[in-house]
Amino acid sequence: MNLPVKLGIVGLGRWAKVLTRAVANKSDQLQIVACYSRSLEKRSAFTKEFGVPAVDDFDTMLANPQIQGIILTVPNEQHWPLAEKVAQAKKHIYTEKPIAQTLEDGLRIESLETQYGVSVTVGHSARLMAGIRLIKEHIDSGQLGRVGFMEANFSNERALELTPQTWRWYKDRAPGGNLSQLSIHQFDVLHFLGGKVTEVSSMASKLSPVGAEVDDQSMTTIRFADGKLGYVGSSWTSPGIFSLRVFGSKGLMHYEIDFGTWDTPHLLHKASVLYIQRGKEGWAKREEIPVPESDMFRAELELFAQSCVSAKPNELNAQNANMAVAMVYAALRSVDQRGLTINVDDVISETKKKMGI
Repeated sequence: MNLPVKLGIVGLGRWAKVLTRAVANKSDQLQIVACYSRSLEKRSAFTKEFGVPAVDDFDTMLANPQIQGIILTVPNEQHWPLAEKVAQAKKHIYTEKPIAQTLEDGLRIESLETQYGVSVTVGHSARLMAGIRLIKEHIDSGQLGRVGFMEANFSNERALELTPQTWRWYKDRAPGGNLSQLSIHQFDVLHFLGGKVTEVSSMASKLSPVGAEVDDQSMTTIRFADGKLGYVGSSWTSPGIFSLRVFGSKGLMHYEIDFGTWDTPHLLHKASVLYIQRGKEGWAKREEIPVPESDMFRAELELFAQSCVSAKPNELNAQNANMAVAMVYAALRSVDQRGLTINVDDVISETKKKMGI
């Protein structure tokens, strides 16, 4: 690998700062060498804070032969049109989750890989948390026995802060509200841990007093291809939490982080809990497992850098990302049909048929 891989970043809001902070002077695999926003004020402020040179327009960034990949941290509806431009410039694509505002656009982004020979990386970083990886190791090694059930929650208070000036206020820009903004993280995690998902059923409600269009409470049940079940709950009007429990015939594991450290994942190990409870032993005999230091944001961008060199997808690929979006759309369909169970493959195939692919 010719290191460091040089990247550009587009959309200079809060999340661009989180990602840039995660790799600045901390990664020898990549370097962010150019930034762009339509706002001159944001460009100037970003350059001042991080020392990343700004370009005056997106085309200038795409024309730079040294830049191998572009990080997109823009509103969801901009993912597809900007990703297409990046691919046409023969540069690799990183986009924040969800892969796109709609499943149609997500599938279009996925098709860019074969059409232009580029890779697509999507920011489903939660599966890269050290605690999640340790649970996966315990599942794969058989220490939990046959896994029969998984439950997860991702909640925070952001729906109490929504205003008509924020894009997450609107149904067409943030479908399902917390379903597409929070639950989708856990949909990807459960898909990673549990394998193929076949069906979902969901309920949702709107309880935030601010009056946004989107729902802010949801609960979704999941059936996996091998018969195990799962559940993802989310409240967008509560203190923040990210938690996961996996139940197997030989043991269960519980992982929980302090959501206050989400933007500084290198500190997660200092404010997280991971334990295993084995066999018939009670809660008092649970075994706490130390969580090593890690940084899911640096890890995902380093995976992206590797894909920029190899031109091959990594595990944060478009196909996995579109499965998470398909689960959101299946859940939305279920909500509209008062909790009816929806087949996820049907949602994908119907969308492809509508697109003529």
